[in-house]
Amino acid sequence: MADRNHLVFVFVHGLSGWGSYDRAYKRMPYWGMRNGDLMEQLRQAGYDCVCASVAPSGSAYDRACELYAQLSGSRTDYGEVHSRAYGHSRYGRDFTGIPLIPVFDENTRLVLIGHSFGGASIRMFAHILEHGVPEEQGEDCSPFFLGRRGRNLAVLAAIAAPHNGTTAYDMYDDPSFDPSSVKSTWLDDRAAALMSRSTEKNVPQNPEDSAAYDMHIDHALAMNRKMTLSAHVYYFSQPCEITVKNPDGTYSPASRQTEPMFRRTAKRMGAYSGRTAGGFVIDESWRPSDGLVNTVSAAYPIGNPHTAFDPEHIEPGIWNVFETYHGDHMALQGGMMLKHKVLPYYTQLLEMISSLPVK
Repeated sequence: MADRNHLVFVFVHGLSGWGSYDRAYKRMPYWGMRNGDLMEQLRQAGYDCVCASVAPSGSAYDRACELYAQLSGSRTDYGEVHSRAYGHSRYGRDFTGIPLIPVFDENTRLVLIGHSFGGASIRMFAHILEHGVPEEQGEDCSPFFLGRRGRNLAVLAAIAAPHNGTTAYDMYDDPSFDPSSVKSTWLDDRAAALMSRSTEKNVPQNPEDSAAYDMHIDHALAMNRKMTLSAHVYYFSQPCEITVKNPDGTYSPASRQTEPMFRRTAKRMGAYSGRTAGGFVIDESWRPSDGLVNTVSAAYPIGNPHTAFDPEHIEPGIWNVFETYHGDHMALQGGMMLKHKVLPYYTQLLEMISSLPVK
């Protein structure tokens, strides 16, 4: 059994999100929303919890580099090769003297919890922390790129994460599908437009070095093929769904239980089937969603070993998939316009994780 005092729970936000280094967090905490700061509530329960502030629209790779800098209290280093390839500065914000946690050494045991694209970000972070980035290794490289820190990793938990991408992006690239043919209300269109504008802020200069690029299905599957699971790490995933099946086989959101900003996208995703540019077939199993991420994509990365979560038999090195949660994409954040009490969910999650035999 792991002593909760020896585990550091690191929460990583999703697309367009914010964390403890951002002023917005004091006004509206991303973790907890209108329920108040979930981090503080969990700390009061005895858990060592912190929440990172990574690039709102940045790629999983860039976000991983930023997370390392925050944990280690160092200057963000994106690597010479990467920064040159994607046309941005090698170095980013300096967290020297303001680390996310007091100590990040060989004895630190991390529990990484990522919501939405935060799930992809923590997977990339874990991969680099253990295996490094060979092309970035040199005399003046960040220790992050050397790898060999896999023992710091204890648990990864992905909440409503697009492990295999999301049709919320791909359906607009498929010439066989016309999203505008799916009828939606004026209010839903308005709310969706506001969400789109918020995600367009701080878009990286190179579109291939962005969250939007990584969330396209072909690109997400390519990332999956590069990242392996570690035999000693426990993996959990929480798929969500807010849609219901219609007689014609399409899916629509449960309107009164769905944030307005997700309703139009949920309807369009619920009507879409087709094929990606790379030839991956999107069949009807991809239609259920939480309004932004397909439920099937949030279960586990295609090609990875997985099993349904069994509290009596939890294994490391395999995705333990929780029962699908009934809620939209922000329900487990506390909701935005619709308020959801989330403290019981996270208290139960952290208590379960603390009971694991972490080595």
